[in-house]
Formats: sequence, structure tokens, C-alpha cells
Amino acid sequence: MSALLEVDQVAVSFGGIVALDRVSFNVEPGEICGLIGPNGAGKTTLFNCLSRLYPVRSGDIRFEGRSMIGLPKHAIAALGVGRTFQNLALFRSMSVVRNIMVGAHCRTSSSFIDNAFRLPVAAREEAALVARVAEIVAFMRLEAFAQTTVSALPFGLQKRVEFGRALAAQPKLLLLDEPASGLNHEELGELGRLIREVRDRFGITILLVEHHMSLVMSVSDKVVALDFGRKIAEGTPAHVQQHPDVIRAYLGAA
Repeated sequence: MSALLEVDQVAVSFGGIVALDRVSFNVEPGEICGLIGPNGAGKTTLFNCLSRLYPVRSGDIRFEGRSMIGLPKHAIAALGVGRTFQNLALFRSMSVVRNIMVGAHCRTSSSFIDNAFRLPVAAREEAALVARVAEIVAFMRLEAFAQTTVSALPFGLQKRVEFGRALAAQPKLLLLDEPASGLNHEELGELGRLIREVRDRFGITILLVEHHMSLVMSVSDKVVALDFGRKIAEGTPAHVQQHPDVIRAYLGAA
């Protein structure tokens, strides 16, 4: 089975600062891959390259064997790549349902005319969309808040709404950017269960950037560690945790 995502010798620099230095790794279909490293290691830079927000100086990023380098930003979601953000990017004046529904629009194909005249193709798409959103709302345990304005929800529930919106786009690969940020201990445990359930129920491959080591190590099948833009370790959580370069990056030289 070929890799779903291939990061191949990717290099990125900003002026004279090297943000990524020939980073390579693969993510297999159905895998949860954790991406770790100290602040400034290059994790968010890599995510922004995958989302086409940053240009790649050299190397290639392939999704299902196809290079993503030349694709426009708006084509990424339709390709099958979804993302959540460290800083919530929700429509705060809209309800939970409406926010999640926004995520599904990249999967609709009916035209303006179809919708304006309520043609059968538009009606079928809308019915399928409503059913999909209802399934996600239930899966994310948000039924009690479905019609609540997002700004009225506590932070942990807002995080869940953003997760649900990303799922609504039916991604093959989901990029989770520090999903545990700002969560309490109970919410953290729920998030870990949710990440595994998303992979198991929907068959979605997950690339996870996270500073919370216990979460990364408990949910990941594989972990990739970066430091100063370079890959310093790759392997099982147990292997990476024991790697001397990873220990050095986090704790400093002995």
C-alpha cells in the first residue's frame, strides 16, 4: 500500500532563516501520525505548507501520489485535506449546525441555477448535507447545543465544533493543529478518545501537531520529531520518547 501523504526533502526559508531543512516522512492510510518538537521546530510551518499557505523552496509534497506544490489554496479541501487551527477560526455569530455545515460546502456540486430554482439535484444535495451534519453533530456529542450560537459556548465545546466542521468536508487526511490547547484534564481525555474514534469510524488519516506529549504518545501510531527545522527522529511513540536527540531537544544537553 502506497503512502497517503509523502513529504519529500521539503525546505522552506524566510529571508536567511531556515524553517524546514529537507524534511522527509510518509503518512500511511489510516495512520495517526504525531508531529512534535519544541517551539520554533517547524511544525506549524510544515502544516502551512500542506495547506498551501506557505510556498516550498525545494522538495515535494505528494497526496495520493499527486504533487500538491502547484495547487491553489482553494483546491486543497476538495483534494481531501482538512484542517483545524490552533486559534479557533469559527463563525462566532452562527450556530453550531451552521458552522459545521460550512465545512461541507466543498463537497457540493449543484450550481447557482440549481439552487435558485430548487431543482431536484439541489434538493438531493441539501438533504444529504443535512443528514451528514446531523450525524457529525451527534458524533461530536453536540446535539444539546446544535442551535446555540458558537460565541455562547465554552472553549472546549468550540474546539469540538471546529473539529466537526473539518469532518464535514469528508477529508481523507485531517491536519489537527494543537487541538489540546486550552483544554482541561477531562476535556483532554475526551479529545484522545475522539481522535481515535474519528480514525476508526470514518477511516480518516490524521496528522497531529501537539505540545501535550501524553496525548500524542497515547493516540499516535507513529511520531515524527522536528528541531530547528530538521527531522531528528521518527518511529513508534516508545522509540521516539527514548531517542537521545529528542530528549536533548526538550531537556537540553546533559
